[in-house]
Amino acid sequence: QVQLVESGGGLVQAGGSLRLSCAASGPPLSGSGLGWFRQAPGKEREWVAAISWNGGHSRYSDSAEGRFAISRDHALNTMFLQMNNLKPEDTAVYTCAAGRWGKLILSQPGTYDYWGRGTQVTVSS
Repeated sequence: QVQLVESGGGLVQAGGSLRLSCAASGPPLSGSGLGWFRQAPGKEREWVAAISWNGGHSRYSDSAEGRFAISRDHALNTMFLQMNNLKPEDTAVYTCAAGRWGKLILSQPGTYDYWGRGTQVTVSS
């Protein structure tokens, strides 16, 4: 089965940038969609962005649109999330997930089949 490992989280000041990575291993990702979710303490898991592995079609939540950019690298078998102009409210554990692109409801965690363990992002004011 697909294994996902996130990296790149850390502590950054408001207005700063971070790039998260989600490295995949196991079966090929062809036909898959990959997404980023985040969860802050005391809050529900929130969808951030998603991308189709084959065509690179991307979608963003309203909070991510214009500040975040999702991408993937076939050679590295890795998905990225470039986060710019970070705000304290972006503080959360960011987790990547994967599933069949054709069956994904992008914002619905239950439609994804595989999950990483997450990486902490903390934005100080």
